Amino acid sequence: MATEHAPTARSREKPSGDEEATANLKLGEFQSVPTLSLSEARVLITAVLDHRRSLRKVEEHETLTKTQDYLEVFARFKQKENIEAVDRMLTAKQELEFFERSQLGSLCCETAEEAKTLIPSLANKISDADLQELLDDITKLRQFVE
Repeated sequence: MATEHAPTARSREKPSGDEEATANLKLGEFQSVPTLSLSEARVLITAVLDHRRSLRKVEEHETLTKTQDYLEVFARFKQKENIEAVDRMLTAKQELEFFERSQLGSLCCETAEEAKTLIPSLANKISDADLQELLDDITKLRQFVE
């Protein structure tokens, strides 16, 4: 006699479009939507929670706690001044999409080659020399102040 078991996972909806972050960046409806680096997300979530705590209107769910833990570990920049400086550097590169800028700010690649491997859509948008200069400037902020 076979026993039927409940499914172990919820079924997922298939993506509505053909979004992809490859050599040709296709983000569908999110193509021109501003994005945050992990460091920016950390600052934003912390500020919102601090405000809610001051109003005594905060319920800390497991997902929120895990998100904060993740951001604490993987956010490359912790000081607000450094986060803002990185954002200014990346925003100055108007040829880059929001997604590419946030990825550069989160990954903190050491070389242009590494950045173009991890973010393939950068390949024809910025020269290796310009990208390396940008990465070096970001790295300086990370090494000397963090």
